[in-house]
Amino acid sequence: MYAHDDPKLISGNANRPLAQAIARRMTMHRGRVVGLVDARVERFNDQEIFVEVFENVRGEDMFIIQPTSRPANDNLMELLIMADALRRSSAARITAVIPYFGYARQDRRTKARTPISAKLVANLIVEAGVERVLTMDLHATQIQGFFDIPVDNLYAAPIFALDVMNQFEGRLDKVTVVSPDVGGVGRARELAQRIGSGLAIVDKRRGAPGEVAEMTVIGDVAGQVCIIVDDICDTAGTLCKAADLLIENGAAEVHAYITHGVLSNPAVERVTGSSMKSLVITDTIEPTAEVRAAANIRIIQTAPIFAQAILNISQGTSVSSLFEMDTLDPLYESFYPQALRRKAQ
Repeated sequence: MYAHDDPKLISGNANRPLAQAIARRMTMHRGRVVGLVDARVERFNDQEIFVEVFENVRGEDMFIIQPTSRPANDNLMELLIMADALRRSSAARITAVIPYFGYARQDRRTKARTPISAKLVANLIVEAGVERVLTMDLHATQIQGFFDIPVDNLYAAPIFALDVMNQFEGRLDKVTVVSPDVGGVGRARELAQRIGSGLAIVDKRRGAPGEVAEMTVIGDVAGQVCIIVDDICDTAGTLCKAADLLIENGAAEVHAYITHGVLSNPAVERVTGSSMKSLVITDTIEPTAEVRAAANIRIIQTAPIFAQAILNISQGTSVSSLFEMDTLDPLYESFYPQALRRKAQ
């Protein structure tokens, strides 16, 4: 087992605010300043990516914080080149912290003569010198098996549960968690169990690729505060249609909790004009100015759980302990004091 007392963080350009927030949380935990390793990640005129690390990393336990979000190919190449630079600089171990794992939706062959790109990306990451991966809410959990190195997959459900208990205090008995499709039932059931609510499903049948021909609600949502739970929101078309369908079936309110807010055009416009009262996303993908300005989109921080997971990995202790509310609650005490007070009573 590898254990190190002083992990070091380095960030690419994909989500530097999250990397800086993780460094601040680790500073709080450790009682001494934890900063990002001084480096430059830039592009030549032909868009080749160049990385230079200005600090000595020989023998260090290095954590690269780099989601592979839009532009996915550029951010993936940054991750690979940073890993190669650290490996050639004799880092003791390299862990890739990939809050959002791009290409995760290409986890199987859906038709003849199509790739399994998630497996290809896994091979590239391992070949670049990464020895461990830390991520959140993989689109398909079997992707962990695509790697020949340890993969720690954190879950947003415990954080969402804390937020729901805080936001809907006093009316949790009226909350119903909704899965937007049959494939996401496991994710929705987990949140429902954590907050003690009912469960419903939106069954959708597709016509042409990318188009939903028919949607049906399975379960009673009349008079309920419906919370749609999913891992990715891209164009938000299906999400907004599901919200409209729930309202048509008598739901009092519709909210959505989505881990990864990809929010490609015209997603923000659709969400702001939809029947949803709120869309809650995490900061695994850096929010655009348009997302931050949207009145009914709210962002939850993931820095507390990622900072603790990094410390646990570095010290050789359990990461799965962060799946439990008792372990996670203290990390978010400053965000959700009401939920914690209720728990203490």
